Amino acid sequence: MSIIGWIILGLVAGVIAKVLLPGRDPGGLVGTTLIGIVGAFLGGWISSRFLDRPISNDFFDMATWIAAIGGSLVLLILYRMLFGNSRERR
Repeated sequence: MSIIGWIILGLVAGVIAKVLLPGRDPGGLVGTTLIGIVGAFLGGWISSRFLDRPISNDFFDMATWIAAIGGSLVLLILYRMLFGNSRERR
């Protein structure tokens, strides 16, 4: 899969993570998109490194999608923990 494929996968994974964890995010849509892209790379790395599951070159491989969404969820949770209070109304 090319780098553009990973970016598209990350974009979709970020949107799915946002749907699974609704709420106000610091950074809005752009932040969620970047979290999705980085989460896709993180999920793929974790999957190949620690779960001994090599990343497939097929865009529609379910394990790749699960790893990307899982990585996005982890990053979204960490991002909310670190920066979640910055957009609260006073």
